[in-house]
Amino acid sequence: MSEGGVSEAADYLIGPGDILQIFVWKNPDLSVEAPVRPDGRITTPLVQDIQAQGRRPTELAENLQTSLSNYIQEPVVTVVVKAFAAPGNSAAVRVIGAAVTPKTVPYRAGLTALDVLIDVGGLTMFANGNGAKLLRRENGAYQSYPLRLKDLVRSGDLQANVNLMPGDIIRIPERMF
Repeated sequence: MSEGGVSEAADYLIGPGDILQIFVWKNPDLSVEAPVRPDGRITTPLVQDIQAQGRRPTELAENLQTSLSNYIQEPVVTVVVKAFAAPGNSAAVRVIGAAVTPKTVPYRAGLTALDVLIDVGGLTMFANGNGAKLLRRENGAYQSYPLRLKDLVRSGDLQANVNLMPGDIIRIPERMF
């Protein structure tokens, strides 16, 4: 929780595969459930192909209100993320190698290496945490960056706590004995 009791959930960015509940007050025919397509767009009655991916639900609601105002007077729109994308989508962060439970973690704004390590149960006793790599796709190719996960977990070195991006891969090798 941050100052004033506002949670990090307010920073959630809509992604492909999310299911959105669009509610238009006093207009039940316009209130629908809309899946976010792989191209990041949704289609609703009267508003076709509006960009949803990368927007906050409140931001998308404002965009829908603007679009619907061409058809109805003073629309009031609410957008709720009813179901989150499957972890296998392109926005997920993957953890491979010597994690307690290697898996795919759904991406959310503000996700860090520590968040992901907690989600996967930490490092195994055979992990070379300081030999870990962050693989990130940049300009069409994967770039490799060092991660010092052992320092992060064991010593609390928060300088090793990097912010993650959609599609990142964390590879944790085993140490050599």
